[in-house]
Amino acid sequence: MDSKSVKEFIRKEVPDWDYELIATARFKPFSGQKSDWEPKFQFWKNLIVKIARHFGVFIISPPQVKNEWFNRGGLTPLCIDHVLFIMYNEGEITRISDMVGPYSGRITQLFYKVKSLMNRSTMSPESILLEDCLILTTLLKEKADEVIKCLSESHWNSYCVVTRNKFESMCGGQKEGYAVLSYLSGCRKGRYLSTTKKELIEGIKVSLSSAVVSGVSSLDFDTFHLIWTQEKLQQQLDVIDRRWEMSRQSALALLKSGNKKLALRHAKEMKLGTENREKCNSLLNRVEEVLSVIANAESTKQVTEAIQIGAQVIKENKISIEEVQLCLEELEESIDSQKQVEKALEPAPSLDMEDEDIEEEFRKLELEIGSGNLKDLNPEAGVSDSEGTDQSLADVLLNLKLADDAPGSGSAIQNSGLPAKNKESNSPMLEAA
Repeated sequence: MDSKSVKEFIRKEVPDWDYELIATARFKPFSGQKSDWEPKFQFWKNLIVKIARHFGVFIISPPQVKNEWFNRGGLTPLCIDHVLFIMYNEGEITRISDMVGPYSGRITQLFYKVKSLMNRSTMSPESILLEDCLILTTLLKEKADEVIKCLSESHWNSYCVVTRNKFESMCGGQKEGYAVLSYLSGCRKGRYLSTTKKELIEGIKVSLSSAVVSGVSSLDFDTFHLIWTQEKLQQQLDVIDRRWEMSRQSALALLKSGNKKLALRHAKEMKLGTENREKCNSLLNRVEEVLSVIANAESTKQVTEAIQIGAQVIKENKISIEEVQLCLEELEESIDSQKQVEKALEPAPSLDMEDEDIEEEFRKLELEIGSGNLKDLNPEAGVSDSEGTDQSLADVLLNLKLADDAPGSGSAIQNSGLPAKNKESNSPMLEAA
């Protein structure tokens, strides 16, 4: 990343970066109590981490940070050395020399740890600016997680073996690969391995799960050698393709110029390159087929182990297959019942009625109940009630007629055998009287 891009990013993140009064206060050295310079320290620390994360780096150079990133017209912040020193003491940055050598044995790694602890006491704000590079520990962890995630997307097992060159290219370079592997080794998530077959072959075994990485087995070495051969063959194919394209372009140019003799020579080179490519591609396919068989065998092994463990648990707990099947069926029935209950408890859809309309309907219902005009919802019952009402009405009319013909007799309603009603009642029978 160039200093111009960094300065453009700083101006976006810090709108008042070019304000003279504010910049002058920020560029001053720390003085006074910690509470006086703590906000300034947090500003510089957060800005350094933001810049590194934005440009995808976790290794920074102290001279570059001071003299290029934060250079304002020849002025540099006088407090950067103290900012880096405090971050170093708080464990937010570290030196490569403080990290455990991932390519060495356990005893050597312990020696490096003791040595780094002794060297930390000699660090000062002035000496930290002389360091070639510093590592931001937070971004280092993020990079390690990113590498593991990338490897998990192309591997189905709980671990994988990759060549050192591929690992370093995924990390961003040799220094970055060293730092990431050192971190993974410290977490026991990564392990360096090497073998010699005509030449030194180096690789990394990485755990893709939460478990620590296991020891390197003979199968790991054989698989690693096949992976290394696969990468070598792929590189050879790329070289053959580039040479073939160069020969083709040269042959076309010579044919245009009329030099058929040299064009024929390049055509022969193209033919030879095609034959070499077929041989190399055939060998590459065989290697990939073997690797695929190994991967499938490992997956089958994991499934077989899981089945064996399950069978052993069932046997130890004296559970039969029929009991397991019965339990599953009961569980399905319980789930179906629960779904039915949830469906029944779903709230009914609300009607689009106003509160006033609901109250009006309720008042009408009360009047119908008070007047006794509510009819049964059963159609047959409705028919029988109607016939009974007509018969009662006929009896009342007959009684009224008899009462008119026999003066001095009792009340017509009393003679009818019906209960007496209030004169103010709204009954249809009284209205007829």
